[in-house]
Amino acid sequence: MRNLNGKKLVNNWDVKLAKREDVDRFVKGYIFAYKDLEDYKYSTRREVKNYFKWLLKRDPDGVFILEENGRLIGVVACDSKWIAEEESVLEIHELFVLPEYRGTGAGEKLLDIALKYAKKKGLKKAMLWVGKGNKRAIKFYKKEGFKIVGEQGKWLRMEKSLDY
Repeated sequence: MRNLNGKKLVNNWDVKLAKREDVDRFVKGYIFAYKDLEDYKYSTRREVKNYFKWLLKRDPDGVFILEENGRLIGVVACDSKWIAEEESVLEIHELFVLPEYRGTGAGEKLLDIALKYAKKKGLKKAMLWVGKGNKRAIKFYKKEGFKIVGEQGKWLRMEKSLDY
């Protein structure tokens, strides 16, 4: 596989459960990953740090870091306790991949981790919000079987039924 710069990559990736001590790595990765998506990100380091703490509080077993040689390359943050339309769903609050790893399968790997987590929790649907202007992410989620089911302001609501 090659990244967007054409560099051949060896996918020597590890997945780990995020812990509070990963906060600085999360903040740095988040800021870098959202560099070109100003309308859809938290603005300050403090906000991003509080967001990470909130994600861990919502579902401490649902925040996963994808790394290569100890370097964070992406994150998926799941919430198995979310209720939408009176049913329990897996809410994917966050999925980001560092720009140089886009197009390498890292996003698919993170989404697969999230959906396996949903299965482990016995959930039948995954849902998320994505920015209307984030065409790359919308295309990715559609390719992975998500459908647009609503919108609110600058956000689209997407969902995927999980058949096991």
